[in-house]
Amino acid sequence: MVDILLVDDETYVTESLALTIPWSELGIQQVYQAASAAEALQLLETNAVQILVTDIKMPEQTGLELIEQAKQMRPGLKTVLLTGYSDFEYAKQAIKLRACDYLLKPVDDDAFMACIAAQVEVLKQERLREEEQAQATYSRKTEYTVLRRQLMHELLLGRQRASAHLGKLLQQYEINIEPEQSCILLTVQLAGRFLGMDRHSSELIEYAIGNIAEEIFTEPYSVWHSNSPHDHVAILISLPNDSDPSLYHKDFIKHLCSLLKEQVSSYLNGEISIVASDWFVFPEHISKYYREAITTLYRLQMDQSVVIMLDEISNKQQGSNAALEELYKPPTLINLLEGGQWQAAKEKLNIFLNSNPQQQYTRERLYEAFIAISNGLIYVANKMGIDLHSIDPHGVNLLLDRSMLLSADSLHKWSADMIELLSMQYDESDTHHKKHIIKQVQELISKELGLDASVKTIADRVYLHPVYLSKLYKNETGESLGDYIIRMRMEKAVYMLKHTNKKIYEITTELGYQNPQYFSKVFRKYYSCTPHEYRER
Repeated sequence: MVDILLVDDETYVTESLALTIPWSELGIQQVYQAASAAEALQLLETNAVQILVTDIKMPEQTGLELIEQAKQMRPGLKTVLLTGYSDFEYAKQAIKLRACDYLLKPVDDDAFMACIAAQVEVLKQERLREEEQAQATYSRKTEYTVLRRQLMHELLLGRQRASAHLGKLLQQYEINIEPEQSCILLTVQLAGRFLGMDRHSSELIEYAIGNIAEEIFTEPYSVWHSNSPHDHVAILISLPNDSDPSLYHKDFIKHLCSLLKEQVSSYLNGEISIVASDWFVFPEHISKYYREAITTLYRLQMDQSVVIMLDEISNKQQGSNAALEELYKPPTLINLLEGGQWQAAKEKLNIFLNSNPQQQYTRERLYEAFIAISNGLIYVANKMGIDLHSIDPHGVNLLLDRSMLLSADSLHKWSADMIELLSMQYDESDTHHKKHIIKQVQELISKELGLDASVKTIADRVYLHPVYLSKLYKNETGESLGDYIIRMRMEKAVYMLKHTNKKIYEITTELGYQNPQYFSKVFRKYYSCTPHEYRER
């Protein structure tokens, strides 16, 4: 419902309108009256008036001056002018002030009601658009949470992206970090009472830990946090490009990490362990530092709560890191798994795990091998839309099951079994995966029709090359993706022409077209008439 304010120094005019017009039928809830511009401005300050109807010629201040001041107070206010003067100069000034309508006195009730009903409808449509925008903003932020997590997982698992492309994604997802900035990676493992929580509760705790980190690492730092592929929390701390990381000594970083651990204990009543990397240039080495951090954390007892600086232990690990070279030789294990080359992936594992006598496989090396192998499995499973927990609920989380690290043989058997299960899931889910992509694309298009919806922008959102996505969509649906986008726009255009009072240029803009003539041309191609002709039918 809408509130209206009637203003005229001849009070019988406003009183007559207030008493004779069926306001509730027009969607008007409250009718206010004022006999001067000053009184009207006072009412506007204290009441949520959305429509102002005012006489033009009043003593002290004219209706035009009132509208100018009222618009400054309430930019979205709808205004209607009443006057006994049909002078065109008044009309021109009213147009400049964006008055919504202009009626001559004595007021015809039918014309007045039609005018007010039209303004109520405009307000209703504006309110609907605001609600849609609010919902779109909420959906975008919810979607961005998922997209940020996916991007963090990809970087931690070793996916390489061109710096320019990564920069665009970071900007698009509203992450305040840029390529080439100096960063530190904090890898956080839940401990104590947190370990007994279900997955949903753990995710809430992980999110809360990230928020606490944002409060501790304030300017000049920027913080990006997410859960990690191995059920930890990854917190990326960055410095501005003009900052010298050598000025931020590791002892101070360790102090902030200890403060984070203390506040988690105080506010969340639980314990955590933190491994902090050296400073590095983002995104180079983020995957390396993540693997080293996970290896370090897995060697801890589950109930330990400590802060470890990675450079304090890195020398002890360097010798064993070289043993993983086979997994990272091109084609890497991830490359083979990503390409569905299951047998070649198993053969690479055979070469790696059989390259030395059994006794040379220390526990540290088995930890590192597990991280490298599980990284590949998780990355490819995520890309395929497969949840590894559904295949092996414990196998990718050493906090739940460390049995595969009893020996190289047990790790070898677990790895081969997981690759076999993944290949079976891939064969079974290939068709389902394609259908999921089509469904995801269609949902995105339905939300994005008023934005920059194009084959390229949609392809970017589903992490596929535009040419591949177009071919996949055409093969699965028989219709090109570009044609589908246009068809959806035309169907929405028809709906708005039938069911709204929006002007053609407003529909043009809402559907993402910059040129009304081009929109009309496309519409004519589909419906053999212009939008205006369609509405007049």
